[in-house]
Amino acid sequence: MRLGLTSLIDVELAAHVEECRAADAASGGVRGPGSLAELRELRAKRDAVPARCDPSAVELVAEAGGRRVPVRILAPEGIARGVYLDIHGGGFYLGSAARGDVRNRQLADALGIAVVSVDYRLAPEDPWPAAPDDCETAALWLVEQAAARFGTTRLMIGGFSAGSTLAMTTLLRLRDRGIAGAFAGAALQFGTYDLSGTTPAGRLIADEYFIRAYVGQVDDRTVADISPVFADLRGLPPALVVVGSADVLLEDNMAMAARLSAAGGEIDLRIYPAAPHAFTLRSTGMAKAALHGIERWLDDRFPAST
Repeated sequence: MRLGLTSLIDVELAAHVEECRAADAASGGVRGPGSLAELRELRAKRDAVPARCDPSAVELVAEAGGRRVPVRILAPEGIARGVYLDIHGGGFYLGSAARGDVRNRQLADALGIAVVSVDYRLAPEDPWPAAPDDCETAALWLVEQAAARFGTTRLMIGGFSAGSTLAMTTLLRLRDRGIAGAFAGAALQFGTYDLSGTTPAGRLIADEYFIRAYVGQVDDRTVADISPVFADLRGLPPALVVVGSADVLLEDNMAMAARLSAAGGEIDLRIYPAAPHAFTLRSTGMAKAALHGIERWLDDRFPAST
């Protein structure tokens, strides 16, 4: 078997490379805040009301295991084929479920599924384990309530960036409860899986402020609930791993995909040429191709409409 980066990239994506590079150059690259003061300034700039969708999201508080967390629900017309639990990104310290409403409405309508997004608590005000606690609560609520509320027990999970990390920790927590099988798959976009800075991939981001904000109080960051690449990864559902070749997290995602595969998992690793971190949030041909691929991957795993 021959394994090289080029063999993991669809040759048809070459048509989008120049546009992708131009968009990255125009944006000045993705740089997170380096301090709490910069984080607060960035939050203030992002506090504008997010774009609305029609029909709008239903807001409620999910409760399970004695914990509560706000969620937003975007349901399709008619009976849902399944439910997708969406976990937003933002370095564990930025973002909200509402900012994904437009994207999640499109997904709900395209696939005929309900999309539930979770408003987990953010660092540094609420550091680990607040975010994984909240995501686990939302997942447990779905396991308990999906049939009654949505008429289906077919569940999927996914997210982007920190959201993918939290999707993985959620699945690991469910696996340890003996119910990881409740979710039929995970769509993971450019997650960060080593926050300890001890692997070669993890050392590339070891000095980032988001790590200090989220787990700065933790001595051992190799615990699976923080850095899932160190986990026992057996018994997890199939996963789609999406990452760009220009993403600083490329090695981290390849390592996670390899470890999942070695643990017996069904893994679909897709690498997008010249694409930087968070590229699927942009309006480029590369982003559209990746999002279409994610949509089709999810579609294949939900029951056919009746």
